[in-house]
Amino acid sequence: MKIAIVTLDGFNEIDSFVALSILNRAKADGVCAEITGMGETVTSMNGATVTVQQPLSFVAKADAVLFGSGIHTRDQINTPELMAKLSLDPSRQLIGAQCSGVLFLHRLGILPATITTDTKTRPVLARTDTVIEDRPLVAQGNIVTSGGCLSSSYLAGWMLAKHVGIDKAISILEYVAPVGQKSQFAKQARDIISKQLDIPAKRPLYC
Repeated sequence: MKIAIVTLDGFNEIDSFVALSILNRAKADGVCAEITGMGETVTSMNGATVTVQQPLSFVAKADAVLFGSGIHTRDQINTPELMAKLSLDPSRQLIGAQCSGVLFLHRLGILPATITTDTKTRPVLARTDTVIEDRPLVAQGNIVTSGGCLSSSYLAGWMLAKHVGIDKAISILEYVAPVGQKSQFAKQARDIISKQLDIPAKRPLYC
């Protein structure tokens, strides 16, 4: 499963890097997540500059796409050149968005009727028909949204569960959980993720 983690200037490091690390722990199962963006490098909200692994055009080819949040999201969704490169197909792709990342889905016209997001993004969608729930993870079909920076672990876990199954996904999350809290975190993650799953037959997609 090829995964594009859309990472643009001003990005939130937690959103992109936590998902990147967790998802790539399933490389043996054909998972390959890569930082995807415009140009050769992108700089985070705290000034960390990283190399882009895939161009934004990779979004159209990927089996799954993740949109994290960032301090420039509201400007970026109003940039025609950028938005024109975001060709998504919810019937074929798994699509995830975290916090202000949901604004990309809204602008593209594929935001589900019921979602979750962070407290700063909620007012932007207040005048729409979107129902925003007070939960860390909400999925409808192939589209999943999460709210709060640390919900990135649940978002990545949901993506893994759709591809390798809930048991393997939880074992990966349990491994990265803090010592002394592993069983507690694994139980909580399983409860949150399993309620948002409608898992199809696993597809043999490789990077």
